[in-house]
Amino acid sequence: MANLIKPDPRIISFLTLRKTIGWLGILLPAAMLVGNFLFGNCHYIQDSNSDYYYTVTGSLFVGILCAVAMFLLAYKGYPDDIKDNIATTLAGICALGIAFFPTNDTSANSCAIFHLPLSDVRDIVHLVCAASFFILLAWLSIFQFTKSKGVKTDKKRMRNKVYVVCGILILVFIALIALYMAFLKTSTALNKLKPVFWLEWLALIAFGISWLIKGELLLKDNP
Repeated sequence: MANLIKPDPRIISFLTLRKTIGWLGILLPAAMLVGNFLFGNCHYIQDSNSDYYYTVTGSLFVGILCAVAMFLLAYKGYPDDIKDNIATTLAGICALGIAFFPTNDTSANSCAIFHLPLSDVRDIVHLVCAASFFILLAWLSIFQFTKSKGVKTDKKRMRNKVYVVCGILILVFIALIALYMAFLKTSTALNKLKPVFWLEWLALIAFGISWLIKGELLLKDNP
């Protein structure tokens, strides 16, 4: 009788990779809020997730983004579909860009513990990387995750609906951030609600749910 080949425990499976990416995305804003409250005595929500770069959880912010980037760069997708690999690689590069080209520190009620000189170039690179990151994730969710081989099961059809909804929601939330930045940023009443922070978190939740389902945490086909 042939010996069964056991999987090497040192190798991270695609399913684990997908779930890890999903959880990191969903939990990043929560880690920033809790970390600043516990270790920085900061009771204020910053204007955006990126503004936490300057707080006591700045290293954690960079670390989580780098982890997401490394997982995305390591993710190859389906071997016969190079578009998967290209999109996740570009998304990983964008995540690194978000981490290493920080936004300008202009948050109201700032909990910053250090500052950098204001730089329009650095800020533009950060914004382009952030927007590109979310657009790539939305594209993956809508067009790549919905692909399948063979007959689609009922669960697969359900998963596809969730993928599409998640991708569309990511685009909607990013579009709302763009509209706010372009036309409503001077609204004092709206600024107090920290709309960018919450819209970013909603986009990250949609992104995370999509990857968690792709990792078969939910709506898994029966064996």
